[in-house]
Amino acid sequence: MNYAETTNDLAGGRLTIDLDALAANWRLLAAKAPGAECAGVVKGDGYGIGLERAVETLGAAGAKTFFVALPDEGLRARAVAPEAAIYLLGGLFEKNGPALAAAGIRPVLGSMEEIGEWEAFCRASGSPVPCGIHVDTGMNRLGLTLDEARALAGDPARVEAMGAKIVISHLACADAPGHELTALQITRFSEIRSLFPGLKASLANSAGVLGQPGAHFDLLRPGIALYGGQAIAGIDNPMRPVVTLEARIIQIRNGNAGETVGYGAMETLKRPSRIAVVAVGYADGYHRRAGSTDAAPGARVHLSGFDAPLIGRVSMDLIAVDVTGIPESIARRGAWIEMFGPNVPVDEVAERAETIGYELLTGLGRRYRRSYLGGKG
Repeated sequence: MNYAETTNDLAGGRLTIDLDALAANWRLLAAKAPGAECAGVVKGDGYGIGLERAVETLGAAGAKTFFVALPDEGLRARAVAPEAAIYLLGGLFEKNGPALAAAGIRPVLGSMEEIGEWEAFCRASGSPVPCGIHVDTGMNRLGLTLDEARALAGDPARVEAMGAKIVISHLACADAPGHELTALQITRFSEIRSLFPGLKASLANSAGVLGQPGAHFDLLRPGIALYGGQAIAGIDNPMRPVVTLEARIIQIRNGNAGETVGYGAMETLKRPSRIAVVAVGYADGYHRRAGSTDAAPGARVHLSGFDAPLIGRVSMDLIAVDVTGIPESIARRGAWIEMFGPNVPVDEVAERAETIGYELLTGLGRRYRRSYLGGKG
């Protein structure tokens, strides 16, 4: 999805996307495994920042390989990066081999049915056409079974004829330090990798890059960490924030102790309060469950050196914030509040909303004014 880059001042919310931070995050991750290549995962519209901008910036920083989820994302990436290797994690849709090959997009084949279809396409083409092989080592989502992978590896001529360039798997629990499945997946993938000696091996996602050196292999596939999100639970996040979401205060109102705020009367004011109503809501991708109730506090926001809590439910277009005690010259109509960014980590908001930073970033809506800082590596 392409978003217009507008400079108008009519939006209720605005996104500032720091492309220099994106490039710096890629370099930090690449340095974790200097013997491996560091790719860039740009699916989900570049985790919400705009796929074309993500590809352009990461390519200028040094990335030569990109991973997308869907064919349309691959076409968009190819338009920006004509020389890059672009892999399609979603695999081969039925009978779309010719279209992928024409665009130089490499499907990562995750079933024997897909492999059979790709082989037939390569035979019809008269030569191998580059692709990848996905092996399931414990995720139970996409990928060949271990036995299927072993059987395929036993026929090297077949692997060469189908144009395979990489073999990948995906870590299920690397974001949870010490999880036993991670070690098991690394062991299984090490065996599979040894059966495909001519192919690059790729296992490490963001959490694998940062916390599992044994998972690095030949090609790193960081995603969320590139965009500033927390990849591993319970540790300090070393990545620079890339996205700052701000919302405009459209009204300041006074509330009395004992009155309630918002839909469902879920939160009662404990004192005379100043309430800032801001022009962002769940229609913009700011999750409803980030709101506050009498039973549980919601997310916080930041305004010119002051933190302030959400109060009441998040509405479709509006959020209420308790700005009692913040100077009126700061908490005023027309001021901008940071919903997440350098002062309020996106993952903190996600935790309050009982979700993850991935969902907040990839769900950012169409109504924001977007601006970009830096870029080109």
